[in-house]
Amino acid sequence: MTESKDTRDYSLTLNLPKTDYPMRAGLPKKEPELIKRWEEMELYKKLREQGKGRKKFVLHDGPPYANGNIHIGHALNKTLKDMVTRSMQMTGWESNYVPGWDCHGLPIEWKIEEQYRAKGKNKDEVPINEFRQECRDFAEHWIGVQKSEFKRLGIEGDWDSPYLTMRFESEAVIANELMKFATSGQLYRGSKPVMWSVVEKTALAEAEIEYHEHQSDQIWVKFPVTGAGGSDATAVEQLMDASVVIWTTTPWTMPGNRAVCFSPRISYGLYEVTQEGLPDDNWVQTGDTLLLADALVADVFKNARIEDFKLVRAVTADELASLTLAHPFAELDLGGYQFEVPLLAGDHVTDEAGTGFVHTAPGHGVDDFEVWMSNAKELEARGINTAIPFTVADDGFYTKDAPGFDGAQVITHKGEKGKANKVSIEYLKQAGNLIGLGRLKHQYPHSWRSKKPIIFRNTPQWFVYMDRDLGAEGDTLRGRALKAIDDTRFVPGSGQKRLRSMIENRPDWVLSRQRAWGVPISVFINKDTSEVLKDEGVNARIFEAFKAEGADAWYAEGAKERFLGTDYNPDEWDMVRDILDVWFDSGSTHAFCLEQRDDLNPKRQGVGGGDYVLYLEGSDQHRGWFHSSLLESCGTRGHAPYDAVLTHGFTMAEDGRKMSKSLGNQTFPQDIIKQYGADILRLWVASGDYSEDQRIGPEIIKTSVDSYRKLRNTLRWMLGSLAHATGEEVALADMPELERLMLHRLVELDDLVRKAYWDFDYKRVFHHLFTFLTVDLSAFYFDIRKDALYCDGKSSVRRKASLYVIEQLFKCLVTWMAPLLPFTMEETWVSRFGEDTSVHLQQFPDVPAAWKDAALATKWEKIRAVRRVVTGALEIERREKRIGSSLEAHPVVHVTDVDLLEAISGKDMADIAITSQITITDAPAPEGAFTLEDTPGVAVVPGLAEGQKCARSWKILPDVGSDPDYPDVTPRDAEALREWDADDQAA
Repeated sequence: MTESKDTRDYSLTLNLPKTDYPMRAGLPKKEPELIKRWEEMELYKKLREQGKGRKKFVLHDGPPYANGNIHIGHALNKTLKDMVTRSMQMTGWESNYVPGWDCHGLPIEWKIEEQYRAKGKNKDEVPINEFRQECRDFAEHWIGVQKSEFKRLGIEGDWDSPYLTMRFESEAVIANELMKFATSGQLYRGSKPVMWSVVEKTALAEAEIEYHEHQSDQIWVKFPVTGAGGSDATAVEQLMDASVVIWTTTPWTMPGNRAVCFSPRISYGLYEVTQEGLPDDNWVQTGDTLLLADALVADVFKNARIEDFKLVRAVTADELASLTLAHPFAELDLGGYQFEVPLLAGDHVTDEAGTGFVHTAPGHGVDDFEVWMSNAKELEARGINTAIPFTVADDGFYTKDAPGFDGAQVITHKGEKGKANKVSIEYLKQAGNLIGLGRLKHQYPHSWRSKKPIIFRNTPQWFVYMDRDLGAEGDTLRGRALKAIDDTRFVPGSGQKRLRSMIENRPDWVLSRQRAWGVPISVFINKDTSEVLKDEGVNARIFEAFKAEGADAWYAEGAKERFLGTDYNPDEWDMVRDILDVWFDSGSTHAFCLEQRDDLNPKRQGVGGGDYVLYLEGSDQHRGWFHSSLLESCGTRGHAPYDAVLTHGFTMAEDGRKMSKSLGNQTFPQDIIKQYGADILRLWVASGDYSEDQRIGPEIIKTSVDSYRKLRNTLRWMLGSLAHATGEEVALADMPELERLMLHRLVELDDLVRKAYWDFDYKRVFHHLFTFLTVDLSAFYFDIRKDALYCDGKSSVRRKASLYVIEQLFKCLVTWMAPLLPFTMEETWVSRFGEDTSVHLQQFPDVPAAWKDAALATKWEKIRAVRRVVTGALEIERREKRIGSSLEAHPVVHVTDVDLLEAISGKDMADIAITSQITITDAPAPEGAFTLEDTPGVAVVPGLAEGQKCARSWKILPDVGSDPDYPDVTPRDAEALREWDADDQAA
C-alpha cells in the first residue's frame, strides 16, 4: 500500500548523505585531541614496528637553536620535514624522525651574562663549570618550550629521545671527532686573519656573517719610493722621487701595513702634477710624481683635488717589483715603522676601483696574508722580517705592535666606531702622505647575532687544512668534499652549484672560539715545540670522562694531570682553553646521532641501494650546517653524511618585505594555530613553492582557509554518501564509463603523487589533488552522480558502481593527503573506519594497472568539452532567471564536429549535463546560439523541459506518472520506490 501523493514525504526515501563529520572543522580544539589520541595509541611505536625490515629513509634533523619560541621559519622547516617522513613511511620505507637541538654557543652565553649584569655579578669571578651549568639549564628550558610548539604542528617523531649537542654522550663524540682531526694531522694552530667580533670577543665563521650598509672612511695614501732597481739611471732617478698611491676604506689597518701589491696584468704609469697655483694646504703639490694604474688616474686626481697632470712615462711590472717603499709613518717620531715596504705581485689586484695598488696588512686580510706568506722566503732573503704583527687586541684596542696608537680603539664594546681611523688619518696628514679623504657607503660584514661590524685581525686560532694531502697525493679535504658534492642529489639542483662554489673558494676551516659555553678543543700542545699531542690513551681517557661527566670534565681541577696520566710531565704541556665553533658541533651530529642509533644508522650499499639520508634546511645552510657536516664527515670518513640535500627559502611578509618587529609585519605560527589550526598552516606550506622565498600574512592565510573549506566539504560529502555503501564490488567490465573514467584518473594520480612525493614536490601533490577534488569530483563526477546515488534503487548497478568508486577515491585521496594535512585526514579516516584505526598506519593504496584506460580518458575529454558548452549556456539562463535549476532545461545541442559527435554518441547527455531532457543534432546551429571560443563545432540553444516534475527526483519528463502505483514520479523513481517499499514490508 503506497501513501498518497499529498501525504508521502519522498525525502525519506532518498539515500541522502548521512554523516556526523562536522562541516566546521574546529581545528584549534580538535587537533590537540588528535595529538592526545596518537600518544595514547602509541602511534610512534606502531610506526616503528610497522617499518621493521624495510630500507631506512632518514630525514636527519638540522638542530634549531634552543633559545626562544619558534618562529614562522621554524614552522615551515619542521612541517616540510614531517611531510617527508610521513610520505616516505607511507610509500614503503622505514622513515623515522628524531628531532635535535643545538645547545652550545654565544647567544645562550650572552643571555646568562645579561642575567649576571642585572644582578651585579661578574662572570669572570664565577667558577666556569657553574657558569656552564646555568647555560645548560637555560637551553634545557627552551628545548621544552620548542618541543611543545613543534608537536602542536603535528610533527610525528621521537620526542621522548631527541638528540642534544649538550648531552654528555654527544659532547664526548664531538670531542672525539675533533681528536680524529688532530690525530690524522689535519688540525693545526695557526696565525691568520680571522673575522673577529669585538662585541662578542670571539672569532666568527663565514656562516655567522651577514652584510649591511656601512659608512667607512676612505683614504688615498702615498708610499714614498726609497729604492729602485734597473740599469737605466735616469729611469731609476725618476722613480726615486715618486710615490706609490694606495686606496683603503680601513685607515685603522695602516699600522699593520707591511707591503703594497700590484698586478702584472695592469698597465701603470708615472704621473706628474702640472697644475700651477695650488694652495699651500693642498695635500698634493705641483711637481709631485705619483705611480698609478692608467685606468684609475682621473679618479685619483679628482679625489686629490688636482685637475692638471701629465703622464711622464709607462712603468713596467719588472720595475715595480724592484721598488722598495717607506711606510707612510716612517718619518714620524713614533718608532717602529722604519722598515722596508716591498712591492709584491698579487692576483687579487684589479683596476676596477682604487689606484691599482693595494695596501697590504697581512694581519688584517685573507688576500694580504696569502700574498705575504707566499713571498715569505724571498722576503727573508732580502732581509725583511716576515713576522706578522698583532696590532689589535680582542677588545678592539691597539697593542704594542702598533706604536703611537696607545689608547685608540678600532671598534668599541658596543660595536661603535672608535678613534683609530681619526688617529691614523692625523698621522698621515702630519707625514704629508695623505692625498685624498672621503666617506664611502658600502656593504660591510656584521655579526649576525650582535648586528655590529666585525674586523679582520690576526689571532692564534685552530684550523683544519683544506689542501693538505691526507694520504694519497691529491687526497685533500677540499678534493673529498667536492667529489662528495658531485655524488649528492640536490633539490633544487641550484644548491649543488652554490655549495660547490663555497667549498672551491673557502680558506682553511677555523674551528676555535674564545668563549666558555661549548665543547673544548680537547688537545694538549707542547710548550716548547707547539706540537699537538697525539696519544690514543690520552684521547680515550678524555672520551670516557666526557661521556660520564660531560665536557665540564675538561675544566675540573686536576684535569690536566688526569688526562695526561703518568706518561707525560704536566709542566711541559698546555691545555687548549678555546672551545669549538658550534658549527663543528652540529656538523658532527651524524656521528653522535645517526651512527649511534640503530633506528637511524644507515647501511650504505651504493647508489640506488641501501638506506637513504636526507638533510633539509633553509638556503642559508649551504654556508652552515650542510657545509660543516660535509667537511666533518669528509675529514673523518671520506664521504658526505647525506645522500640528498633539500633547500627551502626564507619566509617573508605578505608584501615581500623581510619580517621585523619594527615594521609590525610579523606572522607567528602560534597565532595562526590558535585562530585556525595547524592544518591551515600546513596547507600554506603544501600549496607554496618552498624552493623560493615564501610569503605569509592575513590575506594569504585566508586563501588557505578557503581552500581548506572546499576540500573539507568534498570529503564530508564523500563520507555522507559512503554511509550507504555495502562494500559490494562491481566488476570493471560492468561499470558505466564514467566510473571507469574515475578509476583511470586514480591510476594517473597514483603515478603523479608517488613521483611528486619522491621529488619532495608537495605543491604539485596538493594542487593536483585539490583540483581533482574540486573540479573533477565535486563539480563534475559527484555533481552528475548525485541523482543516481540519491534516487536509484538498491539494485542499480550504476549506484553500486558509483559507491564502489567513491570508496576507492576516498581511500586514495585521504591517504595521499595524510602527510600534508595529518589532523584532518586522521579525523576523516576515523570517521569512516572507526576509532581503532589511523590513516598514518596505512600505505598508499596499490592502484590496479588494469584501471588504466587512456582511450576512454581521451573520449571523455571530448564529452566534457561538449558538456562545458551546455553548462555555460544554462548558466546564462539561470542568471537571467529564465530557469531556476538545470533540471528545468531542455537544451538543443548542435554538434558539427565529427569527433565530438562520435564521442557523445549513445551517451545519456541529459544525465551528464544534469538536465531533464536534451536533444543532440548535427544540424548547423541557428544564429545567436551559445558557443565557447575554445570548443568550436558545438552550439547550444536553450529551451524548457516539457512534461511533469517528478516529486522525488525533480526531473521534468513526459513519462512522469506512467507507473500507476506511483503516479507522481518517473518510472526510474517508481522502481526505486517499489524496492524501498518491499524492504519496508520485509522489515
